[in-house]
Amino acid sequence: MTATVSFAVDSPAAGRRTVEVAYERSGTGAPLVLLHGIGHHRQAWDPVLRILAAERDVIAVDLPGFGASPALPDGLTYDLGTMVPVLGAFFDALGVVRPHVAGNSLGGLLALELGREKLVRSVTALSPAGFWTRSERRYAFGVLRAMRGAALSMPMPMIERLSKSSPGRTALTSTIYARPGRRSPDAVVSETVALREATGFRQTLEAGLTVAFTDGVPDMPVTVAWGVKDRLLLRRQGVRAKQVIPGARLVRLPACGHVPMNDDPAAVARVILDTSR
Repeated sequence: MTATVSFAVDSPAAGRRTVEVAYERSGTGAPLVLLHGIGHHRQAWDPVLRILAAERDVIAVDLPGFGASPALPDGLTYDLGTMVPVLGAFFDALGVVRPHVAGNSLGGLLALELGREKLVRSVTALSPAGFWTRSERRYAFGVLRAMRGAALSMPMPMIERLSKSSPGRTALTSTIYARPGRRSPDAVVSETVALREATGFRQTLEAGLTVAFTDGVPDMPVTVAWGVKDRLLLRRQGVRAKQVIPGARLVRLPACGHVPMNDDPAAVARVILDTSR
C-alpha cells in the first residue's frame, strides 16, 4: 500500500511545522522501516521487498525532499538534528513504536543515529555515510554532484533510450550498482528522474559536509554491511565503522556495489532479517 502521512514537527528555530512523507507498507510481523540514500527513492528497496514482507511489516520511506515526499517546509534543515526527530515523529504518526530499521548510504547514517537515540530496536546499515576521511568525502560528494549534473542535463528521450540496453544502464547506474544490467529499464528511468527531481539533494549534501559518525550504538543489535565493489563509499570505511561501533556485526557483501539490494537481493534480505529478529 502506497500512502502519505502528515505530522507536526517542533523546531527550536522555526517553531511548529507540518511535514509530509510518502511511504509504502506491506507484509506482516514486526515493523521494519527502510531508508534510502541521497538522490534515490523508496523503490531502491523493491528487489528485497517481497522477501522482507514475508516476515516483517515493511515500511519503505521516501525521505523528505526525495521521491514522492515534498521538501521540508521553510525553517527546517536537512541535518541530522532535524531529520532524526522528523523520522521519530513519522514513527509516531504511524503508531509504530521502536521499529527495526535498515538504511543504505544516507539512510544507513540515519538508521545509526536513530539507534543512538534509542528510537529503534535494531539497525542494519548498508554502506552508511559518516565513516569517511576528508578526502574520501570530497571524492564521494564529487561523484554525487556529477551524477546529479548528468541526470539534470540529459533529456528524457536520451535517458529512456539508454535504459533499454545493458550498456546504457551501465552508463547510467554503474557508480552505485555492481551489476547494473540487472536493473530493469523502467527502474533505471525512474531512479534517474528521482535524482534530477530531488528537491532535498543540495541541502542534504551541504549538511553532510560536517558529518562524522563517532559514537557507539549500545544495547541493540547493529549490523554494518558493505559491498565489496562499492565505488562510492569505499569498503575500508566498513572497518572504521566496526572500530567506532565495536559491538556491531560487520558483513562483507561479495559482488555488490553501493546499493546492494539490486546486486544480491537474497543476501541483503538475509542480513536485514537476521539483524531484526
